[in-house]
Amino acid sequence: MNLKVIAFDADDTLWVNEPYFRHTEEQFYDLLGGFSTQHELERELLKTEIENLTLYGYGIKGFVLSMIETALRITNNTISTEVVGQIVDLGKQMLNQPIELLDGVEDVLKTLKGKYRLVVATKGDLLDQERKLKKSGLIHYFHHIEVMSEKDDANYIKLIKHLDIKPEELMMIGNSLKSDILPVLNVGGYGVHVPYHITWAHEQIENSIEHEKFNSVLAIKEILEFL
Repeated sequence: MNLKVIAFDADDTLWVNEPYFRHTEEQFYDLLGGFSTQHELERELLKTEIENLTLYGYGIKGFVLSMIETALRITNNTISTEVVGQIVDLGKQMLNQPIELLDGVEDVLKTLKGKYRLVVATKGDLLDQERKLKKSGLIHYFHHIEVMSEKDDANYIKLIKHLDIKPEELMMIGNSLKSDILPVLNVGGYGVHVPYHITWAHEQIENSIEHEKFNSVLAIKEILEFL
């Protein structure tokens, strides 16, 4: 490998994220338990989130709007303003969560800084991702921060052009095979999958990956063994 840039996903690669969504979903199901089963609420919320991605993008704000929309639909527009306010409060609680770094992250960044250009390549709400980066205490390790509306081939190509490198000089490290790994492999870069124990249903893929530029580790510290 002739790497120049190592890019890191943020949520559930650098710090804890998805468990907060799962906990909030459970609270949402409790609020609407009198109107439907949890299974139906799960299905309807996921459906609404996916339908709204092109409008709101990824992140907590879009998630809150999708919860409100789902609640209105499930209750036939009879949901009280009090419950809507409680859903909004759930979103604010998520936005105010402390940042919990995943094990080994800072050690890896300390080791790699100076040897490679380190960047964050993430998706979600710009304001929220900037907030998390500042609260994480990690921002000084990174040469560049890229918040994408979608992690697809086209946006990774734009990132590669912006960094003025060749595709094969980029390695992407992340927990999502769908968003962090496959698009980078498609454009000619390297991908390292660091699985997280919880993955949003929309980010899951059924097929395994076999590719000469792909690797998978159990913990982020393991990447140091082959870099």
